[in-house]
Amino acid sequence: MAKVLYLDDSYLKEFDAVVTSVKDDKFIILDQTAFYPSSGGQPNDEGILVKDGEKFKVVFVGKFDGEISHEIDHSGLNKGDKVHCIIDWERRYKLMQAHTSSHVLSTLIHEETGALISGNQLGVDKNRIDFNLEDYNGEKMIEYVQRANEILKRNLDVSIAYMPREDALKIPSMVKLAGVLPPNIATLRIVSIGDFDTQADGGTHVHNTSEIGSLEFLKSDNKGKGNRRVYYRINY
Repeated sequence: MAKVLYLDDSYLKEFDAVVTSVKDDKFIILDQTAFYPSSGGQPNDEGILVKDGEKFKVVFVGKFDGEISHEIDHSGLNKGDKVHCIIDWERRYKLMQAHTSSHVLSTLIHEETGALISGNQLGVDKNRIDFNLEDYNGEKMIEYVQRANEILKRNLDVSIAYMPREDALKIPSMVKLAGVLPPNIATLRIVSIGDFDTQADGGTHVHNTSEIGSLEFLKSDNKGKGNRRVYYRINY
């Protein structure tokens, strides 16, 4: 199984790798990768693989049967090829900012209401979070976004640690996804935002909340019984 570099270093922009598998001339598996696969509401990374000066654009990254697969825009790579890999950093960094900000906003709403996340979709232009919240109050949603900005201004460090699954799941609010538990693996990756939030998570994040900018409330929706949705964007 490939070494997953982004788990310990979200700021890795370039790396070298060896092609270990090619399927249908366009689905590439590497011996190690920093490309994030589409997962958990965070879109996949994009970028290029370079071999002997030829550039192969990475148009999609997904995880299948435990392996991270990189879809390239044209054929030409073979098993055993050495490639230099470059991530579209502008896109990745915005998704890192979005992911960390979503933790802050969702944790704030969870602490205030007890609501869990029932869905989300991060993006470079706007973000969406769904909650299993019974009482809908549009004005409250605006207030939560404003209060999230105050938390971001505290310049909280974001840290990564690993913990035995059994111990991690004993911590209150370690999991904030409705009806979902982390993968059934012995060790969980834990993301902490200062003293404000700690939860099991596999995504990419910034080092400090000061890197995010300010959140702007866009709209909120009542999506039916027990399902509330809030949209926001980041002003960088």
